[in-house]
Amino acid sequence: MASKKPEYSESSIRVLKGLEPVKQRPGMYTRTENPLHIIQEVIDNASDEALGGFGKNIIVTLHKDGSVSVEDDGRGIPVGMHPEEKVPTVEIVFTRLHAGGKFDKGSGGAYAFSGGLHGVGVSVTNALSVKLEITVWRKDDKGNGVHTLAFSGGDVTSKLKSRAAGKDDKKSGTRVTVWPDPKYFDSSVIPIGDLQRLLRSKAVLLPGVKVTFIQEKSGDQQTWLYEQGLRGYLNEALAQGGSSDTLIPLFEAEQYALGDAEGFAEGEGAAWVVAWTEDGAIVRESYVNLIPTPAGGTHESGLREGLFSAVKNFVEMHSLLPKGVKLLPEDVFARASFVLSAKVLDPQFQGQIKERLNSRDAVRLVGGYSRTALDLWLNQHVDYGKKLAELVIRQAQSRLRSAQKVEKKKSSGVAVLPGKLTDCESTDLTRNEIFLVEGDSAGGSAKMGRDKEFQAILPLRGKVLNAWETERDRLFANNEIHDIAVAIGVDPHGKSDNPDLSGLRYGRICILSDADVDGSHIQVLLLTLFFKHFPKLIDHGHIHIARPPLYRVDAPARGKKPAQKIYALDEGELTAVEDKLRKDGVKDGAWNIARFKGLGEMSAEQLWETTMNPDTRRLLPVSIGELGQKASEDRFTMLMGKGEAAARRSWLEEHGNEVDADI
Repeated sequence: MASKKPEYSESSIRVLKGLEPVKQRPGMYTRTENPLHIIQEVIDNASDEALGGFGKNIIVTLHKDGSVSVEDDGRGIPVGMHPEEKVPTVEIVFTRLHAGGKFDKGSGGAYAFSGGLHGVGVSVTNALSVKLEITVWRKDDKGNGVHTLAFSGGDVTSKLKSRAAGKDDKKSGTRVTVWPDPKYFDSSVIPIGDLQRLLRSKAVLLPGVKVTFIQEKSGDQQTWLYEQGLRGYLNEALAQGGSSDTLIPLFEAEQYALGDAEGFAEGEGAAWVVAWTEDGAIVRESYVNLIPTPAGGTHESGLREGLFSAVKNFVEMHSLLPKGVKLLPEDVFARASFVLSAKVLDPQFQGQIKERLNSRDAVRLVGGYSRTALDLWLNQHVDYGKKLAELVIRQAQSRLRSAQKVEKKKSSGVAVLPGKLTDCESTDLTRNEIFLVEGDSAGGSAKMGRDKEFQAILPLRGKVLNAWETERDRLFANNEIHDIAVAIGVDPHGKSDNPDLSGLRYGRICILSDADVDGSHIQVLLLTLFFKHFPKLIDHGHIHIARPPLYRVDAPARGKKPAQKIYALDEGELTAVEDKLRKDGVKDGAWNIARFKGLGEMSAEQLWETTMNPDTRRLLPVSIGELGQKASEDRFTMLMGKGEAAARRSWLEEHGNEVDADI
């Protein structure tokens, strides 16, 4: 007897309320390897108070029962009734997504600069905790008060209670105690080393603020209080990494915008310290508004760009560059260690876990300030500048020698390259990339917008053949597939083959198509080709998908923030951008939305800025995901196989309600 198919009706649509989305999909909001990140959200809030100048102490205690408490001497979370929601404000902060004190960035905002952006931080902590308790000490016009509140799984279990402060109570501050729920995490154990590094970095970035870590079980207590800030931290880290003395004195500087004359909000800028060493471990750490960004981002790209420009100018001004040698940014950065702390008014992070900064303005912000500062320093210390130039030139010469060896190996027996390929100048596989671009008009914009040093363009006319069931010896009958294979320098092969990859001409092969349904179809066809006939390119991480935006929002000036162009990948991001503008006090209709019908509509500058510039683009690496190899093959067979119409229909009926249709 055939099983009854599930009915798809009005009752099939479920609306997740409150903190349910977090409990259903915790991985969308936090790391789930262990509870460290949900504790970090609480620590970040305490740090933001100190960053604003409202606290001098942060105490983190790991209790014997596995709970963690974070206590500060800041202002204390407001406990009065919220004027709109008619619920205690502290309760809203811990139970509502997209609620917090960090959206209001105007002159009267509670936090001018903070790591919080989405307003989902401590509410996620609450949702993923068995229990969470809050004590708030507040000193206001109503006098001194102590306020307590408790939750379980995000729900209030003990309503807000208040009493007058006694003589032994502190004047102001907040203590949050968290019992993480182990069912949401791969391991319930908080990695002590990672927590210690996080707390030490907070102390480094908040000179004069004492950060204390107490472990009740062992009785250990550590305290960090840095007066030297970034310089002392980098010196300590280099010594631990076995580096010899720095080649030149540490280059340390900071600069912040005084107003919007530079196109930045008042207070935006960065502090940094950079060291160049000839050996030992490289130390690179960056932060945005005290939030660690281990995956880097646009602020690091700005520092890299600024330092490279300054060193290149110095080398050219003093005629130090040998004939035939061309400096690249990686030559300047190869032996550079740094600690960078950026302040950005409205930071755009990649995902809620905030590992990488995506704000495009940060490249210009940090790059402009760091270049000016190093330009001045090098011209004031010419002897040190020449020492640095020698190191950088040696790196460039070493890179060129390596590239020449690779070039000799690749040059034998290379087929004639396709005539429509616009190749790049470099032969360095670690930098080279080719964009497989949908359409000739988009290819024209890409050619004009690219960096010809390391970016190649291959325009594709029409849709590529569905190669899932095509025999390997018939592939080259298709002109587009022939041109792709010849351009990248690798022959078609199977999963169990050992192809010769020595002829590979590009380290990154990027699929660049329109941000619409047709563009997605072309992506699928190309991914089918690579998965079936070039699997080793996926295994080695060479295949990527470029992610051009579908929308551009022209936003007016608001508060301290000047007028700007904001790009959104899709409808979801557009909604988030509009919500953010409303929260910033911009009236509906005050911004303009432009929808790109295709890549051909984008100017060369727009395509470069949003999709091709390594510093500001969003490039998605392709790999075999959670499905695994066998399940992925089955999925491709069902989607791309000619005799699989019935299976496709059944699959579409089952998953049809999950699609966001772009009609």
